[in-house]
Amino acid sequence: MKRGCVSCSTGKFLGLFMIFGLACLMLTHASKTPSVTDGLSKGLGTNEEQKVVTDVGVRFKKLLRRAPRLPPRLSRNEKVSSGLFTGKPNEHDEEKWKARQRNVKEAFTHAWSGYKKFAMGYDELLPLSMQGFDGLGGLGATVVDSLDTAMIMGLEEVVSEAGSWIESNLLERISQKGDVNLFETTIRVLGGLLSAYHLSGGDQDMNLANTGPKPTIYLEIAKNLADRLLSAFTSSPTPIPYSDVLLKNSSAHPSSNLLSSTSEVSTLQLEFNYLSAISGDPKYKTEGMKVFAHFKTLPKVEGLVPIYVSPHSGEFIGQEIRLGSRGDSYYEYLIKVWLQLRSIQDGNFTYLYDMYEEAMRGVRHLLVQKTIPNELVFVGELPGGSKGSFSPKMDHLVCSAFSTLEF
Repeated sequence: MKRGCVSCSTGKFLGLFMIFGLACLMLTHASKTPSVTDGLSKGLGTNEEQKVVTDVGVRFKKLLRRAPRLPPRLSRNEKVSSGLFTGKPNEHDEEKWKARQRNVKEAFTHAWSGYKKFAMGYDELLPLSMQGFDGLGGLGATVVDSLDTAMIMGLEEVVSEAGSWIESNLLERISQKGDVNLFETTIRVLGGLLSAYHLSGGDQDMNLANTGPKPTIYLEIAKNLADRLLSAFTSSPTPIPYSDVLLKNSSAHPSSNLLSSTSEVSTLQLEFNYLSAISGDPKYKTEGMKVFAHFKTLPKVEGLVPIYVSPHSGEFIGQEIRLGSRGDSYYEYLIKVWLQLRSIQDGNFTYLYDMYEEAMRGVRHLLVQKTIPNELVFVGELPGGSKGSFSPKMDHLVCSAFSTLEF
């Protein structure tokens, strides 16, 4: 027994002695290495030399630091506080929010005036060169995408300018332009036209526009554009649409990698469903909802899906799962489209809510963790799928997920 204790004590002593020796060796070696100290300390005073030696010591301490732990998961029943103020606002709060509203309107007006001066009719303004740039197909995306915001803000001059440009130019642009991305064109241009139709009193729900074209103008242009975009669905051999459309001859083709983004093909349905509702033509809704019906049949990981899908095979490609780019709005539209169709009492799509609930449980179980040591909740990624390692990276796009998630 004594022999074992002596052996144990000797082992511990030798271990500590070796660690101490290594530390001395590293510090001595570092102080004699020209690339670390001699080169740095030439011409330095005593204080600077001391700082170099201290830095070497700090680096050595970092070598002895334990490997970081994996971020902790949320417990099964743990709730995350939203931090939102839920009490009754007082006069001070009301004035504060009114001031913020004014600031937002001023920022919007400033941006519009710069765009109108240097890039009117182009998709985007390049602020440094003060030139216009058609990065989204040349349909004047900023004009159309800004119109509904201007209506909500009550900026009648902007509404008049944007509406007049759309009425005079957009149909011609649509008939002459080449390649556009199905997703970007749907959410910005088609969505902008449909919002303008609704907000200007098209479906007699509200009317926030006292200036600009009649609502029917926006609807007719929206139908013309959507008819061309439908070729992305009808040209594909599966319910998954191609990613790109040649507007001038209503043809479509896949992207250069032959794949479609999961989020892109599932972020079209709100617009296409609404267009069917107001036009009376079911073809837009029919094609759009085929995507979700198809996704329902595909294998998933606790409701989560990879970020790429093939329009040729109809199958998911790869294993990468994330709520960032190419994955984000798939989950967002599950619940939004369900709410949209529930509002018109269409009971054939209750499966969307089931898919949403399963996905949110999967997000909580596989993607939501906490930082160390402050325990801030974040949503990470699974680059290699559920059997791969967890990546604690959170895109800025994921910030919108918290309006979708149920915690």
